[in-house]
Amino acid sequence: MNPQGKVVAVCVSSRKGVPKHDIKSGQLRVDWGLEGDAHAGNWHRQVSLLALESIDKMRAKGLKVRPGSFAENITTEGIELYTLPVGTRLRLGGALVEVTQIGKVCHTKCAIYDLAGDCVMPREGIFVKVLEPGSVATGDAVEVLSATSEAGA
Repeated sequence: MNPQGKVVAVCVSSRKGVPKHDIKSGQLRVDWGLEGDAHAGNWHRQVSLLALESIDKMRAKGLKVRPGSFAENITTEGIELYTLPVGTRLRLGGALVEVTQIGKVCHTKCAIYDLAGDCVMPREGIFVKVLEPGSVATGDAVEVLSATSEAGA
């Protein structure tokens, strides 16, 4: 049985470097990412994901943060995202995505870091590219597929 979680929030922003706001549902496009988001584009970090469990770690440090606070597109629950190897495919609502990067280097400190003195996204956030388009909404399933389970499909 494949690990499964759920979508807690679908978030966008009109520019980079700021927290995102929850739009409840969105469309994931191949070679683009989440429609309406400043980070979308034809590159390897089309969509960012962060687990609610990671956000809760920052809340435990006294921060008043919510889904989207770390500029993630999709907030999930029930899967330890940062343990998934690059190449892992996920069914994210109606879309098929593939993990392209775990964590990231922050070259400049963002508003979250300035407020908190720490940011969980560089350690526990993941990035995916969209392989098959589809809608994604709060409450949708997130299913972890094997790296080759749908190859060629």
